[in-house]
Amino acid sequence: MRSPKSAERKASSAEAIPPRLQVLGVPSRQALRPPLTTPPRGQAAARPWRELFPEATEAQWNDWHWQARHSIRTLEALERFVELTDDERAGIRETASIFKLAITPYYLSLIDPKHPFCPVRRQSIPASAEATVSPGELEDPLGEDIHRPVISIVHKYPDRVLLLALDRCSVYCRHCTRRRITGQPETEIDRQAIREAVAWLQDHPEVRDVLISGGDPFLLSTGRLDELLTAIRAVPHVQMIRIGTRVPVCNPMRVDEELAKVLRKHAPLFVVTHFNHPKEVTPEAGAACELLIDHGVPVENQSVLMRRLNSDPRILMDLSHRLLERRVRPYYLHQMDVAEGLEHLRTPIQAGIDIIDKMRGWTTGLAIPHLAVDLPGGGGKVTVSPDYAIEYGEKETTFRNYRGEIYRYPEPRETELSCPYDEVFYA
Repeated sequence: MRSPKSAERKASSAEAIPPRLQVLGVPSRQALRPPLTTPPRGQAAARPWRELFPEATEAQWNDWHWQARHSIRTLEALERFVELTDDERAGIRETASIFKLAITPYYLSLIDPKHPFCPVRRQSIPASAEATVSPGELEDPLGEDIHRPVISIVHKYPDRVLLLALDRCSVYCRHCTRRRITGQPETEIDRQAIREAVAWLQDHPEVRDVLISGGDPFLLSTGRLDELLTAIRAVPHVQMIRIGTRVPVCNPMRVDEELAKVLRKHAPLFVVTHFNHPKEVTPEAGAACELLIDHGVPVENQSVLMRRLNSDPRILMDLSHRLLERRVRPYYLHQMDVAEGLEHLRTPIQAGIDIIDKMRGWTTGLAIPHLAVDLPGGGGKVTVSPDYAIEYGEKETTFRNYRGEIYRYPEPRETELSCPYDEVFYA
C-alpha cells in the first residue's frame, strides 16, 4: 500500500504547470487528453463480393491475377458500383491524362458506395482538386531524379538505396508521390534497367541496405521476384533487403505460401506495407500479413497522414492496435509529400505533431509510429515529435509528461562520453 509520504513526493514532483512554463507553450492537462483513450471498434466489413461480381467464381475471386485483370479503370465501370459525386466524375475526367485509375474488385468491395468521405473511396477515386497544381507542389517532390545514377536506382542516403523494380500498381492511390513514374507508359522499367541496377550495386560497397519499391514489387511473378532477390543477395556488401508494397492492402490474394517461402529464403528481408485506415485491416489483409510473419518475414507499416481521411488520433490509434493484433509493427506516419495535385489532402505539420502527442502515453509505444517529413527537393526524411523537454540546464532538465505534469531530471556531474573499449572491439 502506498504511504502518505510517497504520495506527497509524487505530488511535489508532478506540479501544476507554473505560469512561466505556460508561456513556453506547455499545454494544460485537459488539452493533452485525447477525446477517447480507447477508440470504439468501427466496422471494416466489405460488401459481399458475390453481389458486386456475381459472374465470378470463388476460385476467381481468390486469384490475384483475376483481381488485376478485372480492376475498375473507367468512369463508366465505376458508376456501376458507386454513387459518384459530381466532383468525383469531374476528377476522373480531369485526371485521366495525368494519373491512371485502377481499383481491384477486392479493394472496391471496401468502398462505402454512398458516403463521399469513405477513406477507401478517397484513396482510390480522384477528386477534381487533384487536377490542380498548387504553389510549392513538385513533379518530383522528393528530389529522386537528381539522385538516380541509373534508371532503377535512387541513392539519397550514404548506406542505402531505393531500387525501382517496376512501374505498375494494383491500385493507383490518389496520394501517390511517385505518379510521374507509376503507371506512365514512357517510364517503363524493364529487365535491362534491373540488370543495370544490380551492376551498379556491385560497384558500390558503401550500400548495405536495399529498399525495393516501384510501383509495387509484389506484382512481379514469384519467379521474377526470386530472380531479382537472388541477384541482390549475390552482392556481398548488401546486408538487408526491404520490399515496399501495398498489395496486402489492395490485393491480399497475391500473398500465398510460394511467395512467403521465397521471401524467407532471402532473409534478412523485411516487408513494409501501407495501411492508412482501420477500414483496410480486413480478415483477408490481416491473413496476408500473418502468412508472411508466420514464415519468418517481419512486416512493418507506413501510413500517410491525410486530411479528413485519417487526421484524427483515435483513427490512427485504432489502426495501430489492429495492426499490432496481426503482429504488424506501425513504423512511419508520413506527412503528405508536396506532389502535384495533393494540396487538398495535406495537413499542417503541427496537426501530425498534435496527433502523436495525443497518442503518446495513452497507448503502448509500439503503437506509435515515427512522424516523418520527407523534405521537398531531396533532403531526405526527418522525424518530428512533440516537445517534452521544457528547459535544459546544467543541473537538471525540465520535462512535461503526456498528462501535462512537470518533472525534473537531475543531470549527472560526470559528462565524459568516450568509450575506451571501442578500439579493442573494432580493431
